[in-house]
Amino acid sequence: MSAIDYYRKGWAVRYLRESKAELIAAKKTPYMATGFMMEALTKAQAAIYYSLGDPAVIASIVQETLHTPSGVKEPILNFLVEIEKTLQQMVQCPTVDNEKTIEQISDIIQFTSEIVELFCGEIS
Repeated sequence: MSAIDYYRKGWAVRYLRESKAELIAAKKTPYMATGFMMEALTKAQAAIYYSLGDPAVIASIVQETLHTPSGVKEPILNFLVEIEKTLQQMVQCPTVDNEKTIEQISDIIQFTSEIVELFCGEIS
């Protein structure tokens, strides 16, 4: 594995760990949950970006795909588009049902963890 690969793996694992911590904070402080949930999603998204390659390139692909009327066939890209849509929805209309949203974000983080492990190898 080259130095850049270790670099990206380090950031992917860090963002994944921080995403999980943000979710725990959302559960413990309901009055601030929306901000923590958005951070958890953003960091989960970043973890996948770093797992796949150059985050700036991946982000631009997601943005282009977000505005494509046809469906996305690639499952990981589709997942990233769905995370982006969820983030945009949360910005436009913060949720009142924190419990349900936390559960959804927990599922997203779990799938993110699987993606990071798939592309980066075993994570601790």
